Amino acid sequence: MKQIFTIITFFAVTDSFAVNSSDSAEFYFKKGMDEKTAKHYLIASTYFEKAIAFDKSYTEAYIQNGHVNNFLRKTDKVKTNFLKAYELQPSNTEVIKELSTVFFDFRQWDKAIEFAKKCPSCENSTRILGISNFKKENYVDAERYLMAALSKNPADAEANYTLAKNYIEVELERKAVPYFVRAVELNPEKPSWAYELGLLYFSQNHYKEAVTTYELAAKNGYNVNNDYNENYGYALIYSGQFAKGEEKILEIFKRKGNKEILRELAQILYTQKQYERTLDYCQKLLEIDPRDGKALYQAGLAFIKLGKKDKGQNMCNKAIELDPSLAGKKSAIAGDQFGL
Repeated sequence: MKQIFTIITFFAVTDSFAVNSSDSAEFYFKKGMDEKTAKHYLIASTYFEKAIAFDKSYTEAYIQNGHVNNFLRKTDKVKTNFLKAYELQPSNTEVIKELSTVFFDFRQWDKAIEFAKKCPSCENSTRILGISNFKKENYVDAERYLMAALSKNPADAEANYTLAKNYIEVELERKAVPYFVRAVELNPEKPSWAYELGLLYFSQNHYKEAVTTYELAAKNGYNVNNDYNENYGYALIYSGQFAKGEEKILEIFKRKGNKEILRELAQILYTQKQYERTLDYCQKLLEIDPRDGKALYQAGLAFIKLGKKDKGQNMCNKAIELDPSLAGKKSAIAGDQFGL
């Protein structure tokens, strides 16, 4: 209570002095600047508001009040003060710069673009234009501005990430990779970026790189859920780490109980020429449903690949009896077709 009383007394005394001053607005503005320098932002804001109350056209008071409210994270007041300053001085580059940032932070992309264009020499203008245009799906402009932003600051993690995503949107995945890699290196605290990079590597058949990047995402805190384990598991299998990959996929099967997971696992192992492993999963499918014609057909193809052609052909013929829709696959018995 004593501290509160002291503060109230302090303002009462200074108010009285200010009223008797010939220039109250200037007096309160100076007090605000002193408090801002001392990092007493809440008190500083009170003084700037008093200065504005005495002079509604005091542009610098609006600007400084915007700055201190930014420190206080009172974003609505930041926006209000800088907009008023812009009304008074529409060519003030400091105000334009702050408004472009404010609208960018508010995710008001059109307004962010509008103000950033008014001050091309302002710090972060190309960055704001690049990211805002990407959010607006203006990918050509986004690339141009993001490249300009990165020429100024190659260590801007978000700009690198956004440019990578921009290339993905226009189906230039190869161009996206180096910017994704750079973004992940610069900001390991964004594990979702590493996971996205893993997905990109996987889509380009770079399975070892996908495995490494998935593991980095998990290490940095990415949520290791079913989707993660499925993508990670298949990347492991395609990279030759069969046992570890199967373990991850089987964990998902235990959680979901969907036998199609086993079928897909069998198919992938077949494409990797792991025919004995393929048979293991065909057997599991047939244990679940002895009349699973697809599983029997898959097993028959695996036996053919293992050199047991007669046994394999008989199994494929039996599979067609169980599931006549497989008849169209019969010509594949001597070939490599596998996928049902």
